[in-house]
Amino acid sequence: MSDQPISLSPSGPPETVIEAEPDALLASLASALELPEVERRDAVAAVVAAHPRFLDGWARLGQLARDDVEAYAAFRVGYHRGLDRLRQCGWRGTGYVRWDHAANRGFLRALHGLEQAATRIGEADEAERCALFLRQLDPAWPPVDLD
Repeated sequence: MSDQPISLSPSGPPETVIEAEPDALLASLASALELPEVERRDAVAAVVAAHPRFLDGWARLGQLARDDVEAYAAFRVGYHRGLDRLRQCGWRGTGYVRWDHAANRGFLRALHGLEQAATRIGEADEAERCALFLRQLDPAWPPVDLD
């Protein structure tokens, strides 16, 4: 369990913030995303392969997927890895996980991507669950700066 506190506020449920990734890992992903389009997906995949618990890596890999099924798979892995990370940070299945905290964005980006990919492959019930979950986690969803 993490030593990171879960804040309780008089205005609502507790809020959880995922522990931030190391700066070097964030820089590796940023560098991969800056490569020419023909190299970008493979470079992001290499970052994810070296760091399979990196949530934003999975989300970005889903965004760069070659087809809807590949996108769905990458986003789903990011989502499930994210649930694990949230639990490690003290989340117990309820409370806010807001976009305002940069460290939460990989998880939320993966969940949003899963919603979109589920819609594209015709899994409407999954897309609806994801959309509802996003609004429960962050009542201000969707953010203006989603990408």
